[in-house]
Amino acid sequence: MTMKKSESIWFNGELIPWDEAQVHAAAHVLHYGSSVFEGIRAYATDQGPAVFCLDAHVDRLFSSAKVYRMAIPYTKEEIRQAILETVRANGLQSCYIRPLVYRGFESFSIDPTPCPVGVAIIAIEWGRYLGPEAIEEGVDVGVSSWRRMAPGTFPAAAKVGGQYINSQLIAMEAHEHGYVEGIALDANGYVSEGSGENLFMVSRGDVMTPPLASSILEGVTRRCVVTLAEEAGHPVREAFIPREALYMADEVFFTGTAAEITPVRSIDGIPVGPGERGPVTESLQEMFFGITSGELEDRHGWLTAVR
Repeated sequence: MTMKKSESIWFNGELIPWDEAQVHAAAHVLHYGSSVFEGIRAYATDQGPAVFCLDAHVDRLFSSAKVYRMAIPYTKEEIRQAILETVRANGLQSCYIRPLVYRGFESFSIDPTPCPVGVAIIAIEWGRYLGPEAIEEGVDVGVSSWRRMAPGTFPAAAKVGGQYINSQLIAMEAHEHGYVEGIALDANGYVSEGSGENLFMVSRGDVMTPPLASSILEGVTRRCVVTLAEEAGHPVREAFIPREALYMADEVFFTGTAAEITPVRSIDGIPVGPGERGPVTESLQEMFFGITSGELEDRHGWLTAVR
């Protein structure tokens, strides 16, 4: 999907034109992937644009930075307001927001601590991450030959730029094989997640999702879906999921800020259930999109009005 430029980017404390938001070629982030980031959505509602789970995303941004010893030179409230300001300045109603905390240039040492920390916030128009028909029709995916990081190698719970090299390998392999997305296994061979999404499985009425110990990112949307499922009478159980369980499942779906709630239609060419969106997935979508559109009550306080 080609990125459409917005007018302005919030760059180290001020809004500047899109084309002027640049970093130096010697910046540590370009050489070593030393950045942390978030993906956030704003949805169009009758009351204007509203950002979904803003506080949870800002909290995770700061938590990721803490793991990587990156002192963000702004408070949480300043970043929060900057995100809202960026959406307003670009006149966006429904958009994807990318706050990025990165290390600039000072040293080529592997130890990044001498390098200054910068912040950029980008907001762009962006449609369905896995395709315009994916929400209803589902997507065809494959289990990747690439594994997620083993415990003690990378902190999977932190959303770190450099770690997405692993995700790139999973996504590229999937596309080369004709799939929309890939599913990675963890270091022990259990199901982990997609290249950029968490995964849920429905089997005999039970809803399951891999635990944090399977090297997953604790997704903000994942957390919301667990809440919605439990409210609908579908308690979610964290469980180590063997690969073959995916082929036997009644339903499988992805969750994420970009993917939202996307059903999986087939895995490795094997239809999931009847090969179409299942009833649990559909009911969760109805609740999720009802809340994000403003048609249903925002009973959990997930939406923050931009204006």
